[in-house]
Amino acid sequence: MGGVDKSKNIFVQKCDQCHTVERGGKHKTGPSLHGLFGLKIGQAPGFSYRDVNKNKGITWGEATLMEYLENPKKYIPGTEIIFTDVKKSIERAHLIAYPKKATNE
Repeated sequence: MGGVDKSKNIFVQKCDQCHTVERGGKHKTGPSLHGLFGLKIGQAPGFSYRDVNKNKGITWGEATLMEYLENPKKYIPGTEIIFTDVKKSIERAHLIAYPKKATNE
């Protein structure tokens, strides 16, 4: 997959302005991602989700994130995420690696 430093750099470039990963991290425009893996979509405590997100009915894991990050607006039509699709699978893998490690600490 790649080094955590590279993964962290990609996360900071693409996700950090809207999400936190540390335990106790505050919600920003998007929810805190701490505890994301294994969490059902739309369930981060204290974050207000749109119905389209809550009704998707998936549980976050590597496979769902790989598909979601490739094209979030296609994966969840009507979502308000402001995010550029990540077409390269290796880049998506790096993007997932950092929050996976950071949110399990």
